[in-house]
Amino acid sequence: MRPFATLRYAKRGAVAIITLDRPEKLNAYNVAMRDDLYEALGAADADPDVRALVLRGRGRAFSTGGDVSEFGTAPSPLVARMVRWRRDVWGRLLGLQAATIAAVHGFAVGGGMEMALLCDVCLAADDARFALPETGLGMIPGVGGTQTLPRHAGVARALDLVLTGRWLDASDARAAGMVLRVVPRRHLESAALALARRLARLEPSLVVAARRAVRAAHDLTLADGIALERRLGAAIHMAAARGGARSGH
Repeated sequence: MRPFATLRYAKRGAVAIITLDRPEKLNAYNVAMRDDLYEALGAADADPDVRALVLRGRGRAFSTGGDVSEFGTAPSPLVARMVRWRRDVWGRLLGLQAATIAAVHGFAVGGGMEMALLCDVCLAADDARFALPETGLGMIPGVGGTQTLPRHAGVARALDLVLTGRWLDASDARAAGMVLRVVPRRHLESAALALARRLARLEPSLVVAARRAVRAAHDLTLADGIALERRLGAAIHMAAARGGARSGH
């Protein structure tokens, strides 16, 4: 794979690692990073060896969201929207077959915070700080934050954070349900990789099914959710039985 201009892509066994690499801009994402992320996430999803993915940032921040220096530079809003939908980076991140872990340190602001919420699990360093300042800039969150945040933190808390733009430290984010665990900054990388390796040992089809069932809990009635769980469980059982039969067990 060719080197990327705005990020680093690496593999450690069954774990892919994407490191946002614009430290001088606090990893604000621009058009080039959007394109690089789209390609890197596609490469990870196409690689049958990748079973877990860690998303992190280099330098002093995870990501401060969209690069405001590029706002308004598209030829027209229509062109900007068409380009965005052709390269749906956030849909690709959400739809990865591999389990995803955000390893957040420093600032996770706007789209940076929303990127972390699109991952299955978020681990935070004790210096992490989160905020959604978009409404103060005359916008609403545009990387899925209006949908992912209520699912993590509840509607009332999500409205508070979206409308006020107030900051949360790592402990507050954990209390709100946005962060699974807070670790010392020096241990963030090792903690994220340890969790990724643990998830990578699971059967990929099991991971996909479990994530599908859990995510559906927000969109289905309890009865429909339980029915989905049963269907997925039965499919896994049948696949395991077929595999056992082929191996002679």
